[in-house]
Amino acid sequence: MSAERQYRFRSIRRDRACLSRQGAPTPHAVRPAYYWFGAAVFLCLLSCPIISLAQDAYPNRVIKIVVPFAAGTTADQIPRIIGDKLSSKWGQPIIVENRPGATGNIGAEIVARAEPDGYTLLSTAAPPLAINPTLYPKLNFDASAFEPISMMTLVPNVLVVNPKTGANTLQELIAISKSRPGQLLYASTGPGGTPTLAMEMLKLQSGANLRDIPFRQGTGPALLDVLGGRIDAMFVNISEGLPHIRSGSLNALGVTTEQRVPQLPDVPAIAETFPGFYSTTWYAMMAPPKTSREITAKLSAAITEVLHLSDVSKRFSEQSMIIVASNPSETRAFIQKETERWREVIKAAGMKLEQ
Repeated sequence: MSAERQYRFRSIRRDRACLSRQGAPTPHAVRPAYYWFGAAVFLCLLSCPIISLAQDAYPNRVIKIVVPFAAGTTADQIPRIIGDKLSSKWGQPIIVENRPGATGNIGAEIVARAEPDGYTLLSTAAPPLAINPTLYPKLNFDASAFEPISMMTLVPNVLVVNPKTGANTLQELIAISKSRPGQLLYASTGPGGTPTLAMEMLKLQSGANLRDIPFRQGTGPALLDVLGGRIDAMFVNISEGLPHIRSGSLNALGVTTEQRVPQLPDVPAIAETFPGFYSTTWYAMMAPPKTSREITAKLSAAITEVLHLSDVSKRFSEQSMIIVASNPSETRAFIQKETERWREVIKAAGMKLEQ
């Protein structure tokens, strides 16, 4: 380097050091205000479209709906019907995967651990969300952490008895059970099922004395034993019980909704005798914890649209289902209320299960 260039280089370094000591910006740091503003706008324009496109593009690949119950059940049929419609709407495959076991806990745990990106969902009945948190001493997931999407449908239950019991009304059944303590038998589907909890709630409120006979194979075999007179009573899904009620093979003593239902207008609601009595079989769609509100809102709106399609609503109506189609906040409030209801019954009845 020539002597002249070395002198200039040292002079520049000396001037910059002097400016720095005086608190003044160095020449390379001096930029007009619009330079920094323009840079900020440029960075924002780069990032904002990416966020917007990520939300607008959902869904852009396969969605998996996990059902924590066996194939062929009502819990399985509902998401398949809805999934088919959503697949047609979005042009993306939607698959249903059955992961039964532990009263719904196995499937629920899978979804609880899934990525919160909207591509793994949980379609379930009440047990893993509102019953098992109290029934089991410990779960491998936090039921309250799921992000609600929609309460899709619910089905009223009805208390039925074999005519041989001699009971034609709820009051008569209660009186007979008290006169013959422990002799009347009722069919249950195990501690975690709503039919079992409904009977326990009735016993707590009325003082009825019936003995529990669990049917691990489900309501089908239980209903057959009630029809055959080997079991006296049970709570059953109204769609399953209705044909036998109309044929006279079973006596219907009360429905579990707050009011009477159109299918059985002459059968009183149990709440008419015991205010506050309520027990339905409901089906909700949930997302993994921390799923964004944008995704759950989009899913909820789409499911609501499907549930109100004429062919879908007709199909569900034929199965005695009531379409709910609630939004995420309404779904959360309903599940919280159900959790509190069954917590009281489970604790009062001294029920518990091991994981």
